[in-house]
Amino acid sequence: MRAMVLEEPGRPLILKELPVPVAGAGQVLIKVIACGICRTDLHVMDGELTQPKLPLIPGHEIIGTVAAVGSNVTGIAVNDLVGVPWLGYTCGSCRYCRQNKENLCENARFTGYTIDGGYAECTVAYSKYCFRLADKYRDPASAPLLCAGLIGYRSYRMIDPATKNIGMYGFGAAAHILIQIAKAQNKKVFAFTRDGDTASQDFARNLGAWWVGGSSDIPPEKLDASIIFAPAGELIPKALKDLDKGGTVICGGIHMSQIPAFSYDLLWEERIVRSVANLTRADGLDFFQLLNTVPVHTQTELFPLAQANVAIDRLRKGQINGAAVLVMDLS
Repeated sequence: MRAMVLEEPGRPLILKELPVPVAGAGQVLIKVIACGICRTDLHVMDGELTQPKLPLIPGHEIIGTVAAVGSNVTGIAVNDLVGVPWLGYTCGSCRYCRQNKENLCENARFTGYTIDGGYAECTVAYSKYCFRLADKYRDPASAPLLCAGLIGYRSYRMIDPATKNIGMYGFGAAAHILIQIAKAQNKKVFAFTRDGDTASQDFARNLGAWWVGGSSDIPPEKLDASIIFAPAGELIPKALKDLDKGGTVICGGIHMSQIPAFSYDLLWEERIVRSVANLTRADGLDFFQLLNTVPVHTQTELFPLAQANVAIDRLRKGQINGAAVLVMDLS
């Protein structure tokens, strides 16, 4: 099979011919249809996430069909359509797993980081951490739902349901999915992009953002909550400044640059800053159930597997509106 392989952080991926992996106990072999490129992949490749399996096949927004099942697999069969997310394995026995906080598992393994992922024609995954999908998700454009969608949704659920004014800082793959859910629930979305990024601002405006501006701009109303998707620590004091009393700032990324010092008055009046760590399988089940009643359309740019480095470079430069997706049968 063909695969794009990370041999050393900081270097481009290498296209290789590798043996098709074998599904072990509790695992399934998946013929990959498509794999989204997530900003987390950039953090892995750049060495900002410091404990990758090496060599590594990245990618954790996987859509594919089951080609074979290992022993002790139930509930998933050959030819089923499945999605594979970031959370690839948990132990089930540590103190966090016992508290139904598997996203914090002390022995967790992660797809495309400590387990080979989906930048390949085939991959293996633990069956209990795959989502069986309806046939409508066979479209490669569905791949970003497996992380951009799931992490955006987990972040969104941390906000008080009564919240009306929601800020989204960094209008990329996750925000363009989440705004569709928020609007369906009658929220007012305030979209913050890089200063001067008119393409992203037009993109947010076309998706129905109530207000659009640069990250340094002051919104016309105080915000009840904000989600920061951009990996920029300096946005935390800015988001707090834009926040109303009792509001919450959610940091939706796995990595962020250093947070500058800020005065206590920005946090006072019961404002909250919290992070999102990974996801749970329950998040995925709830998210895909929600999509049955709230149709979400992803905007994607498709690339053949061999052009992964081109797609990654364009994502890094902010040249992708929506999400980049690698498609295995795209020539």
